Amino acid sequence: MRGGANAEPKGETPYTRPALSPRVVFPNKILPYLLVAPQLAITMVFFYWPASQALRQSMLREDPFGLSSKFVWFANFKKVLSDPNYLNSVQVTAVFSIATAAVAMGTALLLAVMAEKVVRSRGLYRTLMIWPYAVAPAIAGMLWLFLFNPSIGSLAYGLRWLGIHWDPLLDGDQAMVLVVAAASWKQISYNFLFFVAGLQAIPKTLIEAAAIDGAGENKRFWTIVFPLLAPTTFFLLVVNTVYAFFDTFGIIHAVTGGGPGKATETLVYKVYNDGFVNLILGDSAAQSVILMVIVIALTAIQFRYVEKKVHYG
Repeated sequence: MRGGANAEPKGETPYTRPALSPRVVFPNKILPYLLVAPQLAITMVFFYWPASQALRQSMLREDPFGLSSKFVWFANFKKVLSDPNYLNSVQVTAVFSIATAAVAMGTALLLAVMAEKVVRSRGLYRTLMIWPYAVAPAIAGMLWLFLFNPSIGSLAYGLRWLGIHWDPLLDGDQAMVLVVAAASWKQISYNFLFFVAGLQAIPKTLIEAAAIDGAGENKRFWTIVFPLLAPTTFFLLVVNTVYAFFDTFGIIHAVTGGGPGKATETLVYKVYNDGFVNLILGDSAAQSVILMVIVIALTAIQFRYVEKKVHYG
């Protein structure tokens, strides 16, 4: 019956009318706050409270015996930023973080691409690649120290047999190579997991179509595979930057202790060395605040400029 009460609106049928999703309402208004309270408490206790204490400590100067303190405003920051040893740590950290991120991400991407070509025992191959991530940083550093120890290291003996004078305990460049290798080896497994997941998400039809059109393997990788891995690569770039700045302390402490001659003393290790070894708490706190600002700034720059070239979808 036309125009009746049960008539459907013009252009709309029961099958095309959008369904209204039910709205979820908590009957107890206090329940949502109780659910997020534990996480907020953990964040306050283990992040905001230590950060505020570090900021306060960075503006204090204590006597050698720790019996009294004096509020000096930004004098500690001026002292730190004019210290040649601190500026050297900035340079060391820049070289170390760039080299570690490049080696770890490049090697992991290569291994992930190779893993996709494995036909038999692919699961076993991936499992073996993941294992190094379970090793603690200090243990990873000790493993590489034993392998390349100039006196008893098996790989160090091989380098001497090849005519390479290997002694990272005296050569600063060799020490940097050693800690970069150890830190990269520890992080390769983490990057490998994400690159494998990213490769599996790429439609195989795109690669097959490019192969049919005559594109070689290298051209298919750089024109199809790598651009589609841009979101994963950007995420790992941020993660590896933070890893190189903070989580490599155990490796450096176990392998070189910041030496020789401060050649591997990164910013985070200098914070430890000045605060816990030399007990210069004001300078150490100021360095920790500067380090936090540097990492936040680097992350913001990556999101501001690098993410522009990342296409999601």
